[in-house]
Amino acid sequence: MRKNMNNQHKSLQLAALTIAAILFTACDLNEYPQDTASRLAIFDSASGLELYSNSFYELLPSPYDGVFQIDDNSDLVARNGVDTRLSPGALSPVTADGWSWTNLRNINYFIENCEASAVSEKNNYLGIARFFRAWFYFEKVKRFGDVPWIDRTIGISDNGKLYAGRDNRFTVMEHVLEDLNYAIEHIAADADPSCTYITKNAARAYKTRVCLYEASFRKYHTAYGKQSSAAEWYEEVVKTADAVTGYSLHQGANAYRQLFLQKSPCADETILAVALNSAYQTYSSRNRKTISPTYGNRPALTRRFINTYLNIDGTPFTSAPKYKTTLFMEEVKNRDLRLSQTIRLGDYKRTENGVPVIAPPNLDQTYTGYQIIKGCYDERFPYDDESRNENAHLIFRYAEILLNKAEALAELGRMTDADWAKTIGALRSRAGIEGETLTHKPTAADPYMAAFYNNKFADPVLLEVLRERAVEMITEGLRPDDLIRWHLGELFAEAPMNGMYVPGLGDYDLNADGIADVCFYQGEKPASSATIFVDVSSPGIGKRSLSDVTSGEIVWNPGAREWLEKKYLYPIPEADKIKNPKLGQNPGWE
Repeated sequence: MRKNMNNQHKSLQLAALTIAAILFTACDLNEYPQDTASRLAIFDSASGLELYSNSFYELLPSPYDGVFQIDDNSDLVARNGVDTRLSPGALSPVTADGWSWTNLRNINYFIENCEASAVSEKNNYLGIARFFRAWFYFEKVKRFGDVPWIDRTIGISDNGKLYAGRDNRFTVMEHVLEDLNYAIEHIAADADPSCTYITKNAARAYKTRVCLYEASFRKYHTAYGKQSSAAEWYEEVVKTADAVTGYSLHQGANAYRQLFLQKSPCADETILAVALNSAYQTYSSRNRKTISPTYGNRPALTRRFINTYLNIDGTPFTSAPKYKTTLFMEEVKNRDLRLSQTIRLGDYKRTENGVPVIAPPNLDQTYTGYQIIKGCYDERFPYDDESRNENAHLIFRYAEILLNKAEALAELGRMTDADWAKTIGALRSRAGIEGETLTHKPTAADPYMAAFYNNKFADPVLLEVLRERAVEMITEGLRPDDLIRWHLGELFAEAPMNGMYVPGLGDYDLNADGIADVCFYQGEKPASSATIFVDVSSPGIGKRSLSDVTSGEIVWNPGAREWLEKKYLYPIPEADKIKNPKLGQNPGWE
């Protein structure tokens, strides 16, 4: 395994250069040449196997983008513009992409040659390789459904494999599960203090995610007729989650937010992360793409989602009779502490060149008023204007394991109060929530949560698990996959992009310091001392309006959004289908 994570970037560069020296690229699924001295240098030593396996880490989210933008394309976030998948007529076989098999070829070449190696430690590296093969295939299945299962290198003359059709997605997912089980059994290390190695626990964490997705897909995508097999995948989630040991929820007054600001991940909760390092010029664009008014998606949370954060006493915020017309300054009081660690509240302060400044929500930078701070540095310079973030991207953390287990138990109908206290109760306790909700599972469904999910779910336990999942995991890249696996794609298009309540046109002080922070107006810009002006004259594309014309919730119009049944899968790219007509096309994209 890699011994020094400060040299992670250098190791990957060396791996790429070494592997490039012994491999050539031919047809997309062709094998690499094997009878070379360089090949022997790689596969006949533990250091060679380590060097090669380092190249697989390139499949993880990139240092620059991480996972923080994935939720921008969901029902919980208002963003600039509309994603290709949701924009009417934008996605087609001609515009589709993603049908690349280079990474699989690299992995299979390694597996085939590593299996023949005499190196005693080879099973560890085979486990790592099969983890990444599972990673590769899970992404392909989510995107395309049926895909060809290939577990060996393919010769140039092997037309039977090169131009074969696709294998059933459910068969492929059985192979993915086999690869993950092999990885868990054979990877040597259980855990890693730097949180950047693939370990047994990283493989277990990923297995809970994969199995939960597959269980839900089989249960809720009823057209496939696989509902009867969903339970065994939920059982795998529970069994595997119980095997993840040595972690706990990071604690402290600001613990939740601090998790996402560390250059060196908090090892008590983090299982796998992508580390960044200025010495190797590996940065992310998190501040810039979240806060800058001119760069990125300008993501902001919706009021529909903000309403799901519980009160600090564990009661639903939406149980208050007048919650719909509660002003921003009041609605954020006495709520789940994760709210203040996820968005700017009125008392939020930033620094500019180290000097503290009061920074209530800036409606020049956020469409809804619920401005994201999770994962963003408080210092403005240079992070808002340049891609200079060095805080690690968290890929797996213990909180997700608890949520995955809780959802599986709820779906199986086996959640006990003891299970609840150890999963949902533990997460809520870390968030400062009090009351019976920490120790007792709910017995009555919250009508707001039932409506939130289009009345698809009636079980009160499951609805609360889903509340917790969205709140805890927002901006961590899981929400679009959640909507897909639950067969709730319509929420991509239907969920309102709504914002804070505005009782009328004029000036508003968002932090009670006596200074007007924002002025809402229609028509001609008025004289005002406010620092931000928001024109709510028209509901047109790329504009904001108020739900009741001169009052009401802010309504952001990013453009037309469309969801169709066929969009649960991407189309096979036309160019690849022409090369191999046996691939066929996904339903509705013919």
